[in-house]
Amino acid sequence: MATVAFRQFRCALTGFLALGVASIISSADAADAGKAPIEIRVAVLVNFEVGDDRGDAPGEFQAWRERGLDNQPLDECFDLPFSTHEACVDRESGLLVTFTGLTQDRAAASVMALGLDERFDFSHSYWIIGGIAGIDPGDGTLGSAVWGNYVVNGDWAHEIDAREMPEDWKTGYFPFMTGEPYPQPRADDTGKVFALNQKLAAWAYEESVGVKLFDNAAAKALRDEYQGFPQALAPPKIMRGDNLSASTFWHGRYLNEWANDWVAYWTEGDGEFVTTAVEDSGILEALRFLDGGGRVDFDRIMLLRTASNFSMQPPGMTAVESLTRETEGFGGMLPAVENLWRVGSKVAGTLIADWEQYRTTPPGN
Repeated sequence: MATVAFRQFRCALTGFLALGVASIISSADAADAGKAPIEIRVAVLVNFEVGDDRGDAPGEFQAWRERGLDNQPLDECFDLPFSTHEACVDRESGLLVTFTGLTQDRAAASVMALGLDERFDFSHSYWIIGGIAGIDPGDGTLGSAVWGNYVVNGDWAHEIDAREMPEDWKTGYFPFMTGEPYPQPRADDTGKVFALNQKLAAWAYEESVGVKLFDNAAAKALRDEYQGFPQALAPPKIMRGDNLSASTFWHGRYLNEWANDWVAYWTEGDGEFVTTAVEDSGILEALRFLDGGGRVDFDRIMLLRTASNFSMQPPGMTAVESLTRETEGFGGMLPAVENLWRVGSKVAGTLIADWEQYRTTPPGN
């Protein structure tokens, strides 16, 4: 829980930003002046698109734009001049989808601008933060869809080059304002750990666990390289697990070990590193500020990451060789973006269909 002083600061900051951004938006969109805001029931935040948002190789946004919830395209889009991309809306259902842009800073700024836009009412909205991710082959496989309880910031730290660190240290990367890796008691976790509503996450998992996932030969061929990793060799599935949000695209066995240790440390053993992505801690920081200003409800946020690549190399390959291959294209990209829509739309559809119940009471409570 935030302290009273911190919450008051957030309210003041959010209110100040709201006045400035809302006045600019209202002048830029004078045609909407005086209209009641659109009540958004479910807001879906993905991170990027590839090329056009229709008809070509898909990114995270395309399936949502083309299909909505019931294969109804989202054709009404609102320009967001202070954000990365326009927001596409189905007024009848109350679904809104946009993409935030890559990197934590861009994503945070985009979400703040969206949350302060007076054309939309987010006071009862559920949020699905969705996107592709790397996955630990010790826990899962390509194409899997992972609902998270925790997002852990992997950037806020001190670092000493491994060649200069003490011999008895496991890593030269350690918590900010501490003098060693993983000190006890745990360092201050403000801004480092975002705990989501675990009851809502459990409900989302149960609601979607029966969804049929897409798979393809390219993803299977990569899986088959991970001999000795039974979870990586298995077909994709819907699962639970936590996310490490870091701006560096790290890769390899030793950094995979660090990720597991880092998430375990910051969650005091309650969380388990399963997926790695970039934007989530920035998005959640923006939503936390918006919650402090009364614009959104932080307890209505869900995280859904789908696995497009592994976070470390397979046996018989170096980390450099594996990462070089990843930069040429993720082998699990198509299953990841397709399953993001399949699983996310199932949960969004249920929330909207039963809106009379879920508007006031989140599922799982």
